[in-house]
Amino acid sequence: MGLWDKLTGELVDIVEWLDETRDTMVWRFPRYQNEIKNGAKLIIRESQAAAFVREGALADVFQYPGTVTLDTRNMPILSTLLGWKYGFESPFKAEVYFVSTRTFTDRKWGTKNPIMLRDPEFGPTRVRAFGTFAIRCNNPAVLLRNVVGTNKHFSVEQIGDQLRDLMTARFTDALASAKIPVLDMAAHQDELGQLLLSRVANDFQPYGLELTQLVVENISLPPEVEAAMDKRTSMGVLGNLDAYAKFQAANAMEAAANNPGGGGAAAMGIGFMNAANIGASLQPGGPGSSVTPNSGQYNPAANNPGSQPASAAQQPPPIPGGSVQFHAAIDGKQAGPFDVSAIQGQIAAGKMTRSTLVWRPGMAAWTPAEQVPELQAVFVNVPPPLPPV
Repeated sequence: MGLWDKLTGELVDIVEWLDETRDTMVWRFPRYQNEIKNGAKLIIRESQAAAFVREGALADVFQYPGTVTLDTRNMPILSTLLGWKYGFESPFKAEVYFVSTRTFTDRKWGTKNPIMLRDPEFGPTRVRAFGTFAIRCNNPAVLLRNVVGTNKHFSVEQIGDQLRDLMTARFTDALASAKIPVLDMAAHQDELGQLLLSRVANDFQPYGLELTQLVVENISLPPEVEAAMDKRTSMGVLGNLDAYAKFQAANAMEAAANNPGGGGAAAMGIGFMNAANIGASLQPGGPGSSVTPNSGQYNPAANNPGSQPASAAQQPPPIPGGSVQFHAAIDGKQAGPFDVSAIQGQIAAGKMTRSTLVWRPGMAAWTPAEQVPELQAVFVNVPPPLPPV
């Protein structure tokens, strides 16, 4: 510092802080050798406080806005520290710290690692959470003693990580003690925020800070759990399977009508037949129905073929779609077309097996007979191939 700066530093009698930042919490007033002229004007603005430090000891703290004339007669603590051996005209030898008491908003917090929970529906699971919070300094003396020290410029980011880690630890305890099911957490985010606010409030006091607001913005599950929930939701959205099957058949017929060279007429006929079969199977008492006729009661045996009597299980179901014609690859040549009854005769004669390739209009490629839904019923009583010796 040059001679002119030294002289002006001792002569200027206005001590103030014009904060042009958005994250500064504490700022030390610069002065040559910490000398402040006796009778200088201290200007404290709204959301500010000023503290005087002499030889490492905190003296007076001004927390109310306005202009104060620095005089030992209205600063008894500081006058005791200084001694004033040169009288009231001697300059102050003290440091002046301005503390911002405004609310610092939009501070982020979040869980670095998933929180393990025991959910009543999903069992052991993991969740993540994040949100925002707001803080302000409500005790400048404590903030200067316990956090800032001799730092001439202290920002909120310098303590941000400590506050976020503290909030995450308390949120884990709050979430576990709340015992809210995972699926209901979204409806209780405000409640969780208030619970966390009450738990963390006392932890901020040793820093001279006050937690004024806390918001839980989101609570999420691991991606694999969310994918499983999406599938379950999709099944619920389908609702009436009969209507869905008819909708799918209508889409298939529309696609076949737009492809005249690809067996459109046969595909349309198969679509009508499949829609009718699926609709019938979902009616009470129909094939595959889980509701007995005229009772409206659920029949578990209908959904569990293994629980039916052995005589019923060994009886093949009715042959569907007798009008469907298939071509077959027999002895390396294309044969047919055969309807389902004719294919049964070929199987009985030993000319066709489960692995015989078949094709009908509407199929994309030749397929083993046992993999075609319309032909699976004819192989009920046909033994599979013998295993190799």
